[in-house]
Amino acid sequence: MREEAPLSLLLASSVHDIKNSLAMLLNTLDSVIETTEIKSDSQRQQFSTLRGEAARINNSLIYLLGLYRLQEHQLPLQIQEVYVADFLEEQIAANDLLFSIRQLNVRCDCAEDLAAYFDSTLISGVIGNVLVNAARYAQTDIILSAQRTEDGSLLIEVRDDGPGFPEKMLQSLHNHDRGIDFHSGSTNLGLYFAAEVAHLHRRGEHHGSIVLGNLQPRGSCFRLLLP
Repeated sequence: MREEAPLSLLLASSVHDIKNSLAMLLNTLDSVIETTEIKSDSQRQQFSTLRGEAARINNSLIYLLGLYRLQEHQLPLQIQEVYVADFLEEQIAANDLLFSIRQLNVRCDCAEDLAAYFDSTLISGVIGNVLVNAARYAQTDIILSAQRTEDGSLLIEVRDDGPGFPEKMLQSLHNHDRGIDFHSGSTNLGLYFAAEVAHLHRRGEHHGSIVLGNLQPRGSCFRLLLP
């Protein structure tokens, strides 16, 4: 009797194919946006929605593949020295078209000589998704910053001036409850992936972590702490 491939492997292969097709669509969409004169606010909003939601779908597919590889113990850390300011600027540049469409001011606040050791590919996936979400809700400004904490850890923050995180999301993160919200349709996949990637980074007994918070009088703050 022929041995059938595990369902998880078939799903992972399908997700990989979908992600490749979506990448081609994203490249085509970017070309269309860059060569089209935006003549109205409604047209700008349509482009913003198309680009932002396509990026969110692409990120979700990447997370699914990453979590599958993590479950199969196929996601080893590739730790290397990273110049953090350059790394953060690269994350901003990767989403520059979306920021431009949304007419957002995005600023990087990081010392030029700050260096740290982490998996730049995995952390790039985390920060990229947070920036896309911030662009979805920010009114005018997003600040991406990094600094050393007193114990020598690296703290990366993404702050925006949007309405802030819903209280239910804050509570679910603090309670480690990242299940599916059938009312809103949210799977919290991005948060789950971010938390798992952060936890993979460790120094002695200390693991990385993420924290969500709201700012006053308005805005949200995503914090990624890497030991």
